[in-house]
Amino acid sequence: MDTTALRSAYEKLLDVAATPDLGDAADGGWNADQVLAHLLSVDAAIAAVALGVVAGSRPTFDNRISQNTWNLDRIIAEHAGTAELIDHVRSQAAVLCDIADQLSGEAASVLVPTILLSNDALVMDRPVPLAVLIDGLAESHVPDHTQQLLDLRAPLQGHTD
Repeated sequence: MDTTALRSAYEKLLDVAATPDLGDAADGGWNADQVLAHLLSVDAAIAAVALGVVAGSRPTFDNRISQNTWNLDRIIAEHAGTAELIDHVRSQAAVLCDIADQLSGEAASVLVPTILLSNDALVMDRPVPLAVLIDGLAESHVPDHTQQLLDLRAPLQGHTD
């Protein structure tokens, strides 16, 4: 697999995550640490799925645990602040990309039973090729969370939209 787009998406996200003064979401959504914890959970799960496929098992992907508040709080508590979360996301994204770079076409095409929820709404409940899970990170998941982080920036003094 070619992970150029995924690596680029993560660089953009990590640049935004390092922005000082990211506040809380106006709509009561996730803060920056929760977004980063979510990414850590998703990336670990997809890396595990990819390694399972290579090992010959047929794992499933279910993103519900990556949205669970208790799990996000647990991940955040294991880090000494946002900078450490950012470093962990950076290293784990590199691991995921390194795994994906080595997938054969056959492994990338293995169907993975997938359950995806977003904002408590079912988005997908069907098998998808492993490559679709990984490419989906670059195409929408990481850019969507980059925008979510951008939305947390403190408004400029005297600036109105």
